[in-house]
Amino acid sequence: MNYEIGSRIRKYREANNITQKQLAQKIGVSSSRISNWEQGLYRPDVDLLSNICTALNVSPSELLDIHLDTEFTAHERNLILAYREHTDLQRAVNILLGIEYS
Repeated sequence: MNYEIGSRIRKYREANNITQKQLAQKIGVSSSRISNWEQGLYRPDVDLLSNICTALNVSPSELLDIHLDTEFTAHERNLILAYREHTDLQRAVNILLGIEYS
């Protein structure tokens, strides 16, 4: 059986400019396991998916190729992260967006 998740792991790994060895170190597995996944020989255990997503900066739905109506683009995710980091600007942003009034 050829598992499709491996090609997406490779795609996002290469997009992040990290090697199989680097990804393996980030998620605590051997680089041969990464290679086996990317070749479609095996698929990662479900308990590793969160770590893989974090290491590759990708959502679980992107990694699993599940598309929902509420899916965020990469730009939208970056906006959300920036909003969360800049607590001093959140009220001003809320006012500008019309979701909070001065």
